[in-house]
Amino acid sequence: MESAPEPTGDADLAVVNGIAMTMIRVSRLQASVAAHLSKAGIDKAAYVLLATLAANGPSRSSALAEAVYSDPSTVSRQVAQLVKDGLVERRADPEDGRASVLAATEAGCAFLDSSRERRNAALARMFGDWSPEDLGTFAAAYERFADAYERSLQKFITECGLGSHSGGEK
Repeated sequence: MESAPEPTGDADLAVVNGIAMTMIRVSRLQASVAAHLSKAGIDKAAYVLLATLAANGPSRSSALAEAVYSDPSTVSRQVAQLVKDGLVERRADPEDGRASVLAATEAGCAFLDSSRERRNAALARMFGDWSPEDLGTFAAAYERFADAYERSLQKFITECGLGSHSGGEK
């Protein structure tokens, strides 16, 4: 796989800085949404765990923590609440009956479906004045960005002087 070239020149660095500032802005907006979710009794981190289980299927807690780049003890606490709420269940691990795996329940999947429908409808309204071409271009570029960010996560953390990350690398 060929690595991306390093930015060269002030123009590239200015564009990259603009992207970084937009990332900060989007992060603040997402924090606002997360705060509203929390007021409604929905923990964003727990939602991510539930969505990951629904998308990827049953998983051991340690693998789930790695998949979401989180600490296993943090995931354990969040999973306990999801189990209590009936959105996730523990099952015997089919490969090792002594261990357990976590799985989204029917109620958990129904909750996700309902949440996605509302989210997607709100996003569709937000993008309502975008042309199909612009929306397609953005979707492709955003997916490409997310892929590059995920591939480079550990290096990014190190280069930014943020130390080691407790989650796993994908």
